[in-house]
Amino acid sequence: MKIQQSAEDYLETILVLSSRKPMIRSIDVVNEMGFSKPSVSVAMKNLRENGYISMDGDGYISLEPAGKEIAEKIYERHTLISELLTALGVPRETAMEDACRIEHVISPASFEAVKRYVLQQKQRHEKECREKNGELQAPGENG
Repeated sequence: MKIQQSAEDYLETILVLSSRKPMIRSIDVVNEMGFSKPSVSVAMKNLRENGYISMDGDGYISLEPAGKEIAEKIYERHTLISELLTALGVPRETAMEDACRIEHVISPASFEAVKRYVLQQKQRHEKECREKNGELQAPGENG
């Protein structure tokens, strides 16, 4: 099911907050996102009605499996894209802002290609570092 970008942003924010705090309430989302209490309240109601989150009697928010799956997908995209842009020389703040937009529109195929590329570059960089530190023998050298 395709959900709106704003819903993805809320789910991602709940995921990030849950990594910092054991219990999350709507006011935490308000403070993190800078939105009004009424806007967040409406969004939480919609997410709850669509089965993406649940709230207990004290107002604590939990991601349901469907919501967690979406949140993790968006967060992975955000993290990887912002890392790539930063590595390319984009200032960190700009990279983060751009990643927030790109994460919602990039196709699964394009994201997987970007992910493969970034992982290959990391592996290449780590290998070069190990070679520089003498941990690996460079090709053609005899031990």
